[in-house]
Amino acid sequence: MEVKKNSWVNALIIGICIVASCALLAFGLSHFRSESSHVISATGSASVDFEADIIIWRGSFSSVAYTSQEAYAKVKQDADYVRQYLLDNNVSEDEIVFSSVDISRTYRDIYDANGNYTGSEPDGYQLTQSVTVSSGNLDNVEKISRDISTLLDKGVELTSDYPEYYYSDLDALKLDLIDKASVNAKDRIDIVAENSGAKLGKLKNSSLGVFQITAKNSGTSSYSYDGAFDTSSRYKTATITVRLEYDLK
Repeated sequence: MEVKKNSWVNALIIGICIVASCALLAFGLSHFRSESSHVISATGSASVDFEADIIIWRGSFSSVAYTSQEAYAKVKQDADYVRQYLLDNNVSEDEIVFSSVDISRTYRDIYDANGNYTGSEPDGYQLTQSVTVSSGNLDNVEKISRDISTLLDKGVELTSDYPEYYYSDLDALKLDLIDKASVNAKDRIDIVAENSGAKLGKLKNSSLGVFQITAKNSGTSSYSYDGAFDTSSRYKTATITVRLEYDLK
């Protein structure tokens, strides 16, 4: 008899727990629906075309000789030729930076009388040095990077890299874009609220997308998940998105 009574009590407790759980779940779902239906959100965007105002150009040259002293003498002479070439083309001294000289051994392969490879042995030194030009005179440095015939005539085997382009006031440009994208998002929310007869409450949440700085007219194909930062183009486009979420009264 006692066992039946305990079973009945246990069943009653379990039943009450199930009913309470269902009630709490129903309340939570209804509360969630109520909360989610009382917000409005929109994503705004802004973009601007701009021109870089800093150019960075890099070049490198090397020398090979049997002794390190001979190779260094040649690379030093080449550096003097490069410096003078830049100065003659209106690049100032403070815009020119030479790296330290990198030195490495060179080797030649050895073969036996039958043409079989037997190893290698040192046969000299290779010294390499690079030069970097940072300037605000984009037209001039672009011309220099393309026309190095004068140096070639002097025996300087200069490898010219593609110029890199940067913008000195990028932070101010980003802040202006954020402001415009925020206004654009708010305008969209206002239009949706007006057309639906809703009244806006307080700002509930906001989020900022990643900056996309791409070559002008390159389109969204150059965008990347963590943001693009193009340095290969003189003319660029910067884009940002801002998402706003407002409560509804």
